[in-house]
Amino acid sequence: MLSLLTQSISNASFAIYFPKFVGSIYELLSAPVSYLEIIIAYVGGAATKSIILGLIILATASLFVPLTIEHPFWMLAFLVLTAVTFSLFGFIIGIWARSFEQLQLVPLLIITPLTFLGGSFYSIDMLPGVWRTVTLFNPVLYLVSGFRWSFYGKSDVSIGISLGMTVVFLLICIAIVAWIFRTGYRLRN
Repeated sequence: MLSLLTQSISNASFAIYFPKFVGSIYELLSAPVSYLEIIIAYVGGAATKSIILGLIILATASLFVPLTIEHPFWMLAFLVLTAVTFSLFGFIIGIWARSFEQLQLVPLLIITPLTFLGGSFYSIDMLPGVWRTVTLFNPVLYLVSGFRWSFYGKSDVSIGISLGMTVVFLLICIAIVAWIFRTGYRLRN
């Protein structure tokens, strides 16, 4: 899940940033292609690469560890939902970034701490009350919790809440991308 999350962000952010960097984004924006098609192409490509990587890691892990997936449909659903959501988030970062340093700023200073504080390596029940409450505002918690539930049938928050919060984060990313294309934020001079 962690590789899927980080690869989704980096694949999408670099894919849209590079055309901005070399100036070919203007050709893309003037082509007879709708904004929806542009988003589907960039986000779909990044999500597909990330899903393939996640499945390769899963297959490799099954060679070394006895692996059982209690809810395979939900595992695939969270896999695809996470890849698409964080590819959209990476797309936003790629449009926002003005330099390669800014391209790595958000994943390094925001996503990495959220990952470590999102219950990836521990149960949030181990945290004191205040920190447990703070952790509930972390979107990574819901992704990890839903993915953990699909494998082991155990999670820190219910599967409905995990799915709901993941969909909310997806909708927020969709709304931001729609605003970016409607306003031309950092796409046009």
